[in-house]
Amino acid sequence: MSTSKRFLKALWELFRLEHGLMYGFGVIIGIYVSDPHFTDLSKIIFGYLTAVFLQASAFALNDYSDYEVDVANNRLDRPLVRGDLSRDTALKSGLLMMPLGFASAGLISPLALLFAVIVTVIGYFYNIKLKEYGFAGNVYIAFTMAVPFLFGSIVASNTITESVSLLSSMAFLSGLGREIMKGIEDVEGDALRNVRSVARVMGVRVAALTSAFLYIVAVIISPLPLLVLGEYFMDLKYAFPVLVTDIMLVYVAIMVVRKHEKELISKYRKLTLIAMVFGLVGFLAGAF
Repeated sequence: MSTSKRFLKALWELFRLEHGLMYGFGVIIGIYVSDPHFTDLSKIIFGYLTAVFLQASAFALNDYSDYEVDVANNRLDRPLVRGDLSRDTALKSGLLMMPLGFASAGLISPLALLFAVIVTVIGYFYNIKLKEYGFAGNVYIAFTMAVPFLFGSIVASNTITESVSLLSSMAFLSGLGREIMKGIEDVEGDALRNVRSVARVMGVRVAALTSAFLYIVAVIISPLPLLVLGEYFMDLKYAFPVLVTDIMLVYVAIMVVRKHEKELISKYRKLTLIAMVFGLVGFLAGAF
């Protein structure tokens, strides 16, 4: 691989652009779940770019802050650990993405900009200190998984709609379960920074049971749109993709309780990410 291609690949990994692109998709879903007839293309584009830029900034600064922990965990998927990028590059590129994200949000509305700034400031506090508080850090990361939908609702209607609130709650619960489960995988490296994760403080077994419980709660509330939201009432376009999500989350919940060895957690997390994609498809399909 040429030097330029290796550098671009490392930047992609630093920014976790696959996550940013999915977050942007989440904003679009939030827009159309809030208003299926929304037609302002410029706001849709700027909403998408806000998500991509600010997530890239957050991930780059997270890798900068977590360098020692990632080295201890042998995270060779991280370009800083492999030496493909320097910490200085991560810091500068992360700081560069931030104003680009704010500019995109500001071109939507003052409320969109305020929302983006607040979430970003909390995110930087997470990188500096909040992560060390374990569960509180998990709650923040889970919140960021719901943020794109909330932001999309602000883009479309300048408020948070009932349908987006329900979607966000499911994303939050699934995300919280996913983060607590990740603590099992990172328990050794977290000890270096004294991160008080559920797995470190209460044990791996409790972390596995807690994450499984949260997945099951997310599954339990997933049929609610079919019953309480007019646009989703008995809508099979919503029901079938979300059923796939539920099956995958139940499977992960069972497996993480039965087998919660560190080397299996990465596989479970990938499955939950796929499950979330099906859930997003269901919510978007049901909006029309």
